[in-house]
Amino acid sequence: MANKFREKPIQTEQEELEALEPVDEKNAPPEKPKKQGKKGVLAKGLSSVFGGSFLSNEKALEMAPFILFLGVIAIFYIANGYYADDKIREVNRTSNEIKQLRTEYISSKSDLMFISKQSEIAKRVEKLGLKEPVVTPMKIEIDTIK
Repeated sequence: MANKFREKPIQTEQEELEALEPVDEKNAPPEKPKKQGKKGVLAKGLSSVFGGSFLSNEKALEMAPFILFLGVIAIFYIANGYYADDKIREVNRTSNEIKQLRTEYISSKSDLMFISKQSEIAKRVEKLGLKEPVVTPMKIEIDTIK
């Protein structure tokens, strides 16, 4: 492979410059006429779809069931996206509710533990006129006759 960037001899550069000099119009080769209206496949397809001319094509009529099938699948796909969004919102709402109920449970449990302490019960019963016994309880034994 030759390096295309290597230095060219001076003689070839001068020959190239001479080749680039303007040529008389009499000796100039005739120019090719430009093709007008040449479109790509994609451009033709899009213009026929947006123009509506594809509906008169027989191939399009043969493909109509498949196109309808794709449309139905697209509708189901969109509906599934909305359904998933609703479920995500419902899960978030439920998880927030669970967190709130858990904090309520913990606070209620701590209140119950505080209220059921012996000292708190004694304070509440004192209002009713009951007092805590100072004497330790005695065990009563009964002899049974056999």
